[in-house]
Amino acid sequence: MARIYVYSPSGAVGDRAAFRRGLKCLQALGHEVEVDPDALTRWQRFAGDDATRLAAIGRAAASGADVALTTRGGYGLTRLLPQLPWRQIARAIERGTQFVGFSDFTALQLGLLATTGATTWAGPALCADFGAADAGDTADGHGGAPVPAGPDEIMLACFDDLVTHAGEGTGWRLPLPDVAALAGRQGLLAHHAPLWGGNLAMVVSLLGTPWWPDVQGGVLFLEDVGEHPYRVERMLAQLLHAGVLARQKAVVLGQFTGYRLAPHDRGYSMAKVVDGLRGQLKVPVLTGLPFGHVPTKVLLPVGAKIDLLVEGREALLLWGHQH
Repeated sequence: MARIYVYSPSGAVGDRAAFRRGLKCLQALGHEVEVDPDALTRWQRFAGDDATRLAAIGRAAASGADVALTTRGGYGLTRLLPQLPWRQIARAIERGTQFVGFSDFTALQLGLLATTGATTWAGPALCADFGAADAGDTADGHGGAPVPAGPDEIMLACFDDLVTHAGEGTGWRLPLPDVAALAGRQGLLAHHAPLWGGNLAMVVSLLGTPWWPDVQGGVLFLEDVGEHPYRVERMLAQLLHAGVLARQKAVVLGQFTGYRLAPHDRGYSMAKVVDGLRGQLKVPVLTGLPFGHVPTKVLLPVGAKIDLLVEGREALLLWGHQH
């Protein structure tokens, strides 16, 4: 199948059992896996100090692998932006290495898009996705609550599409409020538009920096974890007031998870955030994209030209015309 290079550019791997499960999963799927020598290094909260992680990224780019896969996100790539080997990574992509990751990896993806125009893939990480525990296992290994049953089948199918070069797009079913908000607008919402985005906090953190890809006429997709709806609204407001959102063909929201509402919110929710955004924006805002810090995770080509199509309640992102 594919040669996969596993490396750690961000946070330290804390769950070594998940790391081992992820490697076994990839190998069971028939892939040849090479692990970076510093994949399990720890320095403070990071997978090694800055120099160590920069070297790991360089080795991933030089590996000649079909896929360069991160172990996890966390935090750390923002510290490396001024020193990242952008041209080396872009040349590796030209030679056929697909860089895959999400969450903190958004910083590298958008920085690479800004500096070289190269395409990467928003997709799974080793530990959280390929290393998901099997049914019957427990989160802590000592009789805690059961965890989901192994790697998600849709995620695996999308990853297989990537390594076999069979993927032509992805789709999902729109919530009914989305259909109502479109007010009868159907068909092609965006044609050959650059797809970009990722983790909302990381996207906003790049605004005004040299690593900001000033994409216009694109389709911007966003997700986040552990951010209360008011913080999500505040970050969306920054993109709105900076004029970023109005310059897109569409805004597509993935999964926003890991937060807790309080009695103080009194009905304020993510749905209210989306309603408020739609009230300030003429650009279509779609929700429900199966991407984020969730098991069911599609793969998305960051920087590629895509078509966005809506047919009834079905939304489709298509990039098969690239092949």
